[in-house]
Amino acid sequence: MATGPQKPRGAYVCNACGAAQPKWSGQCADCGAWNSVEEIARPIASAHRGAFRGGFAGAVGAAESEIQSLADLKPEERVRIGTGIGELDRVLGGGLVNGSVVLLGGDPGIGKSTLLLQACESLGASQSVLYVTGEESPQQIGLHARRLGVTGTGVRLLAETCVERVLALAERESPRVMVVDSIQTLYTDLLPSAPGSVSQVRETAAQLVRFAKRADTAVFLVGHVTKEGALAGPRVLEHMVDTVLYFEGEAGSPFRLVRAIKNRFGAVNELGVFHMGDRGLREVKNPSAIFLSRHDEPVPGSLVMVTREGTRPMLVEVQALVDESPLANPRRVALGLDQNRLSMLLAVLHRHGGVGMFNQDVFVNVVGGVRIGETAADLPVVLAVLSSYRDRPLPLDLMAFGEVGLSGEVRPVPAGPDRLREAAKHGIRRAIVPAGNVPKEGVEGLDILAVKTLAAAIDGV
Repeated sequence: MATGPQKPRGAYVCNACGAAQPKWSGQCADCGAWNSVEEIARPIASAHRGAFRGGFAGAVGAAESEIQSLADLKPEERVRIGTGIGELDRVLGGGLVNGSVVLLGGDPGIGKSTLLLQACESLGASQSVLYVTGEESPQQIGLHARRLGVTGTGVRLLAETCVERVLALAERESPRVMVVDSIQTLYTDLLPSAPGSVSQVRETAAQLVRFAKRADTAVFLVGHVTKEGALAGPRVLEHMVDTVLYFEGEAGSPFRLVRAIKNRFGAVNELGVFHMGDRGLREVKNPSAIFLSRHDEPVPGSLVMVTREGTRPMLVEVQALVDESPLANPRRVALGLDQNRLSMLLAVLHRHGGVGMFNQDVFVNVVGGVRIGETAADLPVVLAVLSSYRDRPLPLDLMAFGEVGLSGEVRPVPAGPDRLREAAKHGIRRAIVPAGNVPKEGVEGLDILAVKTLAAAIDGV
């Protein structure tokens, strides 16, 4: 009895972590995500590439490989391409590297396409640039560019979503820089699944990475994020690319932060600061100035600290509010900091500082939406909380940084002298820092109090 065409036998993959599953289930057995397991079919033949043979190639995809001696390899000097946007170049480690692949992710409407259009305008003056759009028509891109004042000189535009056709045209165009907006809209003829699925994102990204390495073209990939804030698609996507950038910004704030999460050619956790306006994104050359509120007079619970983002020391203001709680379990709220670390610091303050806040609500906020993940914020958080609790303002020209240990000691943090010099540059005259961070020659114009214990820091204020 004749039957119709057989459906390709499927497999099941988690779209959160990319793990293969033997059958469908409501929860991924590897990462625990719910409703993330989906069926994907096996690869099928491509009409214009011939029959599919032997699975997918690797990300680099060399045709023939040979074993070489590491000692015989001579490192090549990689010439960086300036994007014309200083803050973006800083995050990239000094500019674009030929053959590199950069993944830029962020919330919808935060400014990813705006930033890349402005970068293409500068790059187009000296490099051949190809902008591939899968989300907007050429007319919509033109309207966007006109609003930003982007003339588009030297920038070529392609509206296409099939990665095979994109790469065929790119081979003919031979651009030095290529932007793909976005990776979730592309699909390959090798797979029958919908664009944006785990298998499609993985294979289209692999083909683009192979093209970048083979043609020595710098490629920007725009990536969507999930509602949890992670990049959509398989986690392997971040492993395949050379650089991963996250676009961050608080709702209602005009400031945007671009942070390097991974960078094979530069420092990680580097930060670029921008201001979003009617004419697009504008660089913020001195971010310390925007993150300091500069009160007219001292207020309780406010203290300046110096955090370090990549290679850049930056002044931010830490604010604390301590108030009597009507609840049986007082609240501990931290914005821009780890809430568990705040609870730990309050326990250390009680044990080694003699101040308990069992019936007090404690709120801590880092001004400007900055997120601090380093331990240098420990000491300023404790001092700001204590200032609010006692209703005693701290001097406006005072700053602090340092890690607080569970036994009440104050530990040094990396790049102490650089932090002190940055503070002195912005008018800070007094500093409370760990003894191990005080430079032997001191810092001109700065009165430094070196402390080894939390009790000594409390006595110093």
